[in-house]
Amino acid sequence: MGMNIQKAWSLNSEELARIIACTQDPDMRALAQEELSTSAEDIASCTEQMMKVLTPKHPQGHLPALLEIRSGVGGDEANIFANDLLKMYEKYATTMRWQLRTYSVSRTEIGDGVTEAIIAISGPDAFGKLRGEAGVHRVQRTPATESKGRTHTSTVSINVLPEIDDSCEESEFEKIDLSEVKLEVMRSRGAGGQHVNRTESAVRLTHIPTGLTISMQDSRSQHANKRAAFAILRSKLSALRREKAAAVQVGLRRSQVTSADRSEKIRTYNYAQSRVTDHRCGYTSHDLEGIMSGAGSLDIMMEEVNQWFANVELQRLVENDTQNLSSDFAAQAESSAA
Repeated sequence: MGMNIQKAWSLNSEELARIIACTQDPDMRALAQEELSTSAEDIASCTEQMMKVLTPKHPQGHLPALLEIRSGVGGDEANIFANDLLKMYEKYATTMRWQLRTYSVSRTEIGDGVTEAIIAISGPDAFGKLRGEAGVHRVQRTPATESKGRTHTSTVSINVLPEIDDSCEESEFEKIDLSEVKLEVMRSRGAGGQHVNRTESAVRLTHIPTGLTISMQDSRSQHANKRAAFAILRSKLSALRREKAAAVQVGLRRSQVTSADRSEKIRTYNYAQSRVTDHRCGYTSHDLEGIMSGAGSLDIMMEEVNQWFANVELQRLVENDTQNLSSDFAAQAESSAA
């Protein structure tokens, strides 16, 4: 398929060059302009197809996505926005007919807020589709409690990982050395710190080499909490290993594609202007309501982001190939000189 696209690209390029030459003839200008437009559209179509063929899919794109949603700067308003984003992703999963599992949700004692939530979304290419959501989401709006009508800015951080549990083939490559994990069990606690049951069903895992800590208490079953905690720990360790591998491949630089920078502001939701802008790809939607409802506008936003990821990744591949060729030529020249 790649060769057919390349051949079509070459033929269309030659046709475009011929048309450009013809436009210098006044008698052919009108016809040539029409052909030029058609040929340009064909080349654009070939370009898009070549991008899809040449850009490798994420090796873990087919896995379920593990979303961690945490409120950031902005106090109560940040907690409310975290809950809004949680609902947005839940509705999006429903729209896509994907399966949704809730690992944990920490709600505020007062108001409709969430401080932290962890959910898993399973469906065709779920992680590949959702991985671009990782980063800091910023909201600009007037809180309901604001008496002077001032606009407040709040943030929520999203982390997206491929979920790797015992049923995944990848789990064979992500074995956890249990001797490196400290397991603690305790009684579950409510939002105010009080114990909510009499049994020690809550679980806390600490991965000693990395310092990662996973706490899980949403289920009344210690076994269920333990299984969920290990699934999350396995996914986090897998992400760390991929980050290290990517850093080596790009010359000790962190990969933008493999691991989104969770401290980077990626998107702004402006309620006054009903506008949502993704700062990486530059795409802006003026259907904020549609995006927050998890409808088609959110899917379009994700497609634009993923296309940007594909462009960046393809550019990186080209740069790496160019560097490798330069190194090979330099080595050959040095060998010939010797």
